[in-house]
Amino acid sequence: MSVLSPLMDRRRDPDYEALTSNDEAAFSDLVTRMHGPLMRLASGYVRDRQVAEDVVQETWMTCLDRAASFEGRSTFKTWLFGIALNVARARQRRERRWLPFTVWNRDSSDSRGPTVDPSRFGADRMWKEPPDAWTNVPEQTLLGAETMQRLRAAIDSLPARQREVIVLRDVAGLDAGEVARLLGISAENERVRLHRARAGVRKMLEDYLR
Repeated sequence: MSVLSPLMDRRRDPDYEALTSNDEAAFSDLVTRMHGPLMRLASGYVRDRQVAEDVVQETWMTCLDRAASFEGRSTFKTWLFGIALNVARARQRRERRWLPFTVWNRDSSDSRGPTVDPSRFGADRMWKEPPDAWTNVPEQTLLGAETMQRLRAAIDSLPARQREVIVLRDVAGLDAGEVARLLGISAENERVRLHRARAGVRKMLEDYLR
């Protein structure tokens, strides 16, 4: 019974079913839904958009080739992003052989520096001025195309380790445990990276919305 359980579980995953059901419309919808998050993840490792597109394409080819090996021990989405991480990291290593070392942004996402500018706090360590809740910002502005572009740009400008965590958590919708396992980091490290990433994105959006 235990041997069959993983196989039974995987068939309950709607994304895996969309991949393997021979339903062209369902598969097309799956690819469309995953494309943006996969591209953002790939862009955390390679700087050229075309190369990122190649990473996503290779991810799907690998996924289709290995579909039978998915055992349902995680969600299909987690399994897919695990493949994407491996493909993107391998492509990054190849790219680095041909580019000067200085081209690559050094990642300080795990540094102990302040997440928020210290000047925003008083001597009592309380906010001098609390972060804007944006309650006075019109909804059409928050949801507008320009704001979404700014949001994407803010995520893209983060250090790679922060970017991959915020993409996996807030764009792809994976939970904290799944992300920590995928990246091979502790739960606390995952929380720190996510906190720094969200703080960085919020600061950039604050500056824009003001």
